[in-house]
Amino acid sequence: MNLNLLIENLTNPALLFFVLGIIAVYVKSDLEIPPNSSKFISLYLLFAIGFKGGQELSHEAFTAEILWSMAFGLAMAVIVPVYLFFILKQKFNIADSGAIAAAYGSVSAVTFVTAATFLEMKGMALSGHMVAIMALMESPAIIAGLLLISIFSQKERTTGNRAVLRHSLTNGSVLLILGSLCIGYLASAEQAQGIKPFTTDLFKGFLAIFLLDMGIVSGKKINTLFKEGWFPFAFGILVPLVNGSIVAIASSLVTADTSNRFIFAVLGASASYIAVPAAMKIAAPKANPGIYLPMALGVTFPVNITIGLPLYFYLADNFMS
Repeated sequence: MNLNLLIENLTNPALLFFVLGIIAVYVKSDLEIPPNSSKFISLYLLFAIGFKGGQELSHEAFTAEILWSMAFGLAMAVIVPVYLFFILKQKFNIADSGAIAAAYGSVSAVTFVTAATFLEMKGMALSGHMVAIMALMESPAIIAGLLLISIFSQKERTTGNRAVLRHSLTNGSVLLILGSLCIGYLASAEQAQGIKPFTTDLFKGFLAIFLLDMGIVSGKKINTLFKEGWFPFAFGILVPLVNGSIVAIASSLVTADTSNRFIFAVLGASASYIAVPAAMKIAAPKANPGIYLPMALGVTFPVNITIGLPLYFYLADNFMS
């Protein structure tokens, strides 16, 4: 892998703000982002990436490659939580195994946004249909995880399947990015130009502040994993790197475009810490958020944005399946 690519990513200001957040926790600083501001920035990032993706999608013709890419993404969202569940079941109870599997089968919108910025730094465009694929991958993984909990344990009952489906589709992050995607698709180029200062010019600044907040949250959550031993850390480091590397190469079956294969790898490697915890809190209350949330946010997220992004890009750019 190109060392310059890794160094370039490690010196990205957005990533350095994430590190600053972790440092703030360990030096016991009172630095914090107000909860309402953090929520607004989260919504802004989802809105901006969805709207810009919709604009890109409006310029694309629906081809066989796009349809196969969507099928590939949906297949990932089902296969990943199923195979991970059987690994996790050796170490955790059924509810926790299902919740962790759902988190790692689903996707992280913030990791996706960071990957889009990574592409922009390289002068490469994000295809609009990849935004749609990212949004579509949230729900299947959540449903798969909850169904696995229901199938393998009578004691860890979840809510009805209809309620699970409804919540996974109406979850705020899923609804906003899908809605923004549709609005961006319908808006003309002239109409989109009117809000470009908000959707584009401010984007990197808001991303840096949001990652600062994520660093603070990660620093606070990571300590809860230590009592679980080495396994959650090994899982949170190795699984995304393995999944992302396999997908970076295997995605060449559906697309030859390096940027799309890179985004597929990021989607395969990332873990949800927004949509899945929200769904599990309602549908699988016995699953412990003190395990799956810090694994996704405190371990996998920093691994992906430091080592993962340059690794996946290198594989997507140099290897074909």
